[in-house]
Amino acid sequence: MANLKEVRNRITSVSSTQQITSAMKMVSAAKLRRAQDAIQRMRPYASKLKEILQNLTASLDSSSGGNFSKEREVKNVLFVVINSNRGLCGAFNSNTIKLTNTIINEKYSSLKANGGIHIITIGKKASDYFKKSAYTLASSHNEIYDNLKFDTVAPVAEQIMADFASGKYDRVELVYNQFKNAAVQIVTSEQFLPVKAEAVAGNAKAKSVDYIFEPNKAEIVEDLIPKSLKIQLYKAVLDSNASEHGARMTSMHKATDNAKELLKALKLSYNKARQAAITNEILEIGGGAAALEG
Repeated sequence: MANLKEVRNRITSVSSTQQITSAMKMVSAAKLRRAQDAIQRMRPYASKLKEILQNLTASLDSSSGGNFSKEREVKNVLFVVINSNRGLCGAFNSNTIKLTNTIINEKYSSLKANGGIHIITIGKKASDYFKKSAYTLASSHNEIYDNLKFDTVAPVAEQIMADFASGKYDRVELVYNQFKNAAVQIVTSEQFLPVKAEAVAGNAKAKSVDYIFEPNKAEIVEDLIPKSLKIQLYKAVLDSNASEHGARMTSMHKATDNAKELLKALKLSYNKARQAAITNEILEIGGGAAALEG
């Protein structure tokens, strides 16, 4: 059995860890409330804008859809991987990296061999991982979380759109965690470019929408598609931000509970060791007294 000093040191260490994890849980809970409000306000607007964009794209012929809806032979694929700058949030970061690798191996294995996989990261954890990978890391944008707002995300979307329009990339996919609640984050992959038209079979409602275009359809689409793409990327970053705080709050809550259970076990061990030490002292005193009497 460990001596009393070792057990006391462990109790002190675990108590300090418990205080840290409890504080981190409360900080994440406060940040989560703001991040959750932001994504919940953004979702209805982003969803409606995406629906309108898909309806318009479905109604256009290939010559009128602009550069962002053209399907090309896929030779170069860009993955935009969104996670966090910090750890201590469970499997939040590893899930996005794992899904990215799975998609690459299942859908783009030939491009992987030919160097056709390119990565843009938003979040230091993804950046650190893909710097060491065999893929081409096009750029990292870890600074976005320092001042998270539309104006900081929009330039990234503009650069991605410009690279796609120029033919540098033939497809762009987003990989991020979609926020559901504090305990559940859904790792998600979706095609960012080219813009996919809504499937006719699955959207009968879209066919019945009769838009009035002013000044004309071509100009509306030309303005709407870039704006919608910026909004979609911004929504994905907001989703990831809220998911990060939810995952960290949940992880710190579990860590605090585990520390509490460990403290119980350590205190029990300490009391047993202390009791054994007292018993040994009593036996030694009794043995010494008996020897003196003899």
